[in-house]
Amino acid sequence: MNRDHPVGRPETVASRMFKPLSLFIGLRYLRAKRRNHFISFISLTSMIGLALGVLAMIVVLSVMNGFQKEMSSRILGMVPHATLFGAKPLDDWQALAEEVARQPGVTGVAPFAEMEGMLSYRGAMQPVLVNGIDPAHEGKVSIIDEHMLRGRLADLRPGDFGVVLGSLTARRFGLVPGDKLTLIVPEVGSVPGGITPRMHRLTVVGVFKVGAELDGSLAMIHIADAATMQRLQPGQVASLRLAVDDIYRAPQLAAGIAERLGYSSSDWTHTQGSLFGAMQMEKIMIGLLLLLIVAVAAFNIVATLIMVVSDKGGDIAILRTLGATPGQIMRVFMVQGSMIGVIGTLIGAVLGVLAALGVSDLVAWLERSSGREVFSSDVYYINSLPSDLQSGDVLLICSAALVLSFLATLYPSWRASRIQPAEALRYE
Repeated sequence: MNRDHPVGRPETVASRMFKPLSLFIGLRYLRAKRRNHFISFISLTSMIGLALGVLAMIVVLSVMNGFQKEMSSRILGMVPHATLFGAKPLDDWQALAEEVARQPGVTGVAPFAEMEGMLSYRGAMQPVLVNGIDPAHEGKVSIIDEHMLRGRLADLRPGDFGVVLGSLTARRFGLVPGDKLTLIVPEVGSVPGGITPRMHRLTVVGVFKVGAELDGSLAMIHIADAATMQRLQPGQVASLRLAVDDIYRAPQLAAGIAERLGYSSSDWTHTQGSLFGAMQMEKIMIGLLLLLIVAVAAFNIVATLIMVVSDKGGDIAILRTLGATPGQIMRVFMVQGSMIGVIGTLIGAVLGVLAALGVSDLVAWLERSSGREVFSSDVYYINSLPSDLQSGDVLLICSAALVLSFLATLYPSWRASRIQPAEALRYE
């Protein structure tokens, strides 16, 4: 620092520019001088590291959100959001369905039956979950119509004992529409502990593919055929299937409806809750791991500020002799470190948002250019790279980066405020 330089100048300039002294000097220290290019380079690398950490967190969490949203739409579009059933089979289910459909939050109601069994074809066997559905009403509660590979849902007719299979099951057995296979359903006998297998001959009328595990574990038959297998009376159904507008409110909504109408209920969390819980836990853990990258970049600011404090010891001493308080000195370096964090976070946020919005198109372009699939439909359930940018995630990531950056400024700034003018000027 030039000793002939009037120390009162910063205050004069600061007053003229309507800036507090600490803010003015802290911002000036961000700009490179002739003899501290290395410190400016360290500051730049801290910004870049913070920006890359924020960018990585935004992109990775957006992709994970996309996968979770895609799996939710496919799996929860096939399994019931909630079911309503009683101690006995439902007789006048149409009237009950109309009453349930009028309840707030319910978007669709359809008759439903569920059985567990075993498929057998030419000596090969596979466990399967069989849903009894009404093709005329299934579109209200399911996305099955949009994912039919072969055949139509309307080909399920009462009395024909037709079945619609998932693509994995059809491929495993080598089945096509028109083939016949056997469904084995266990039935509890009248003798205590006795279980009697009942066999039903089914004809394949369609194949669906939703790109999830359900392609290898789910089959659908007509609700009337399911009633026959369950030995119900004509017109009776085992339960009603509900679709709701908010799947995360399905447990409370179904329980409330069941309590008001005097029935029992079940919901998707009983069958698929562990899967989505695992996906949410995976997102949290990966987010914490990526946050370590941001933390490392943020705490590089510590090294930067310590070097700046050492380099500016003479300046600090002169400011102290002219009346600057330790608090003002501390705020000078807090401003400098915080601005590094703010600039790095903003750059990372902008680039991260742009990358998250374009990553799906980028992967698709790479596939077209290379002629190879990054996510082959024969290997993965989802054959694209989905991305779902959520503003809450961006705000949380940026807030965490700014907080870490601010915390990184505290110790070096405190060190600067403790510098004694006489000691600092002894060797100047």
